[in-house]
Amino acid sequence: MAEHRLDPPVRRPLAELPDTGHNRWHPDLEPALVVQPGDEIVVDCRDGLDGQVVPTTVDQDLPLMDFGRNHPMTGPIFVEGAEPGDVLQVDILEVRTDTFGSTPVIPGFGLLADRFPDPFLVTWGLHDGLATSGRMPGVAVPEDAFVGVIGVAPSAERLAAWTAREAAVGEAALPPSADGAAPLHEPYASTGARTIPPRELGGNLDVMQVRTGASVFFPVDVPGALLSLGDIHFSQGDGEVCGTAIECHGQARIRVTPLREVRHRPTTPLVESTEPAFRARRHVTTTGLPIDGEGVVHPMDLTLCARNAIAQMIRWLGDEAGLSPEQAYVLCSVAVDLRISEVVDIPHPVVSALCPLDVFTEIRPQRG
Repeated sequence: MAEHRLDPPVRRPLAELPDTGHNRWHPDLEPALVVQPGDEIVVDCRDGLDGQVVPTTVDQDLPLMDFGRNHPMTGPIFVEGAEPGDVLQVDILEVRTDTFGSTPVIPGFGLLADRFPDPFLVTWGLHDGLATSGRMPGVAVPEDAFVGVIGVAPSAERLAAWTAREAAVGEAALPPSADGAAPLHEPYASTGARTIPPRELGGNLDVMQVRTGASVFFPVDVPGALLSLGDIHFSQGDGEVCGTAIECHGQARIRVTPLREVRHRPTTPLVESTEPAFRARRHVTTTGLPIDGEGVVHPMDLTLCARNAIAQMIRWLGDEAGLSPEQAYVLCSVAVDLRISEVVDIPHPVVSALCPLDVFTEIRPQRG
């Protein structure tokens, strides 16, 4: 087995070097690397914002960002022997992060976008396994790095089906657009599918289980599978409620193996992983029900449950930890986990929000 490196100049944005990666899915993209089954590849990845946030960026810069550039990916990687109908196993051997990260609250984006209309940016130093920020005094978020965007290319038929079904949803589904696309060549730029929404072959999954030690399995649509990845996160709460995690440049060391004789053929990405030991820690948990501010029940509305659970957590973080609403919202996105606690008690399912108490250093939340 061989080891390869796929290391575009990640500290220069893909927008400046559009032939060193891509940010759209398309079956006809030229491979950046060809590997054999079982080979290991060290993949350098740009951050999910394509380097648009740097240490000197301020709140007022956020509305000027080009969101068509989001999720630059490194690849595609052509795996010899992978054929349509196979399953591609991707072993995540190691995820490493840079020393700078950011969590922007972007107007119009996020679970509580209506409650947080103004831009707010937290930049983090990433050192010794912790993220700290002068804008979040008394908070240190432990590293739990993972790959946010990963997937394989669609066939031409599947790409056409995605485009048609998402057109029925409207602009909210981010239709194909050449604005911000890379590479700039046609037909990729104007017809390729974006990483959002995630789909059957991957994309912006933001599943934190795609971490060191995990194996991820994808259905293969095209010869060689054409695997791509990017959007390393230093840490994220399950739900990523403000729309961003601790975004950073990083590196993933992976191993790829096409599988043909399998008992189970997933039709969406499947992940096998182990939870890190530090996740067995003490939490405060708030709960959300599908009841709006007027007292009206919205039966079985899990999104409203999640909004209410996070709103309650933001209140708790303000009352007990002294965080501003903006600081609390960011902490919820990078460290608080949303869980579906139950969905059987009609009309009130329950969503829980879990905040680990060990993220507080100088701040010591007290009960009562």
